Amino acid sequence: MAEAKTNAMRMLDRAKIPYQQYSYESDGVHVDGITVAEKMGQPLERVYKTLVTVGKSGGHFVFVIPVAAELDLKKAAKAVGEKSVQMIHVKEINKLTGYIRGGCSPIGMKKQFPTVLSQSARTLPTVIVSGGRIGFQVELAPDDLLRLIRGSYGDIEMAQQA
Repeated sequence: MAEAKTNAMRMLDRAKIPYQQYSYESDGVHVDGITVAEKMGQPLERVYKTLVTVGKSGGHFVFVIPVAAELDLKKAAKAVGEKSVQMIHVKEINKLTGYIRGGCSPIGMKKQFPTVLSQSARTLPTVIVSGGRIGFQVELAPDDLLRLIRGSYGDIEMAQQA
């Protein structure tokens, strides 16, 4: 049986970007990123989640941060030159991105929104992000990810509590 390819994986193939595909048991229902990392047996600092926001201007922005981290909305807004940003409502995700909650990948959205990857990814050889469907993840070099989605690195995470 051939492994299922998601739109995100087909885009990586077309761009000739090397990646490792993972799948995990899921009943098609959203689970949080920490659970995804645990199901895959991967360290939390290598598994990233994709968050979609709307800026004060009405523009949409995507932020990709480690699953255990929290997005700092002030830093995120600054990173994209907005006065402020806020998370979009869950029911808007599919209409806006073509993905569903829990399967939202920074790769292959309906429209390519300005995307910022946490600067914590700079020090990692690879990061793992959603493969574009619940149950699928892809691992690739952070620089390859940013080149494909025309994104940038930014300081967008909340400071860790001591």
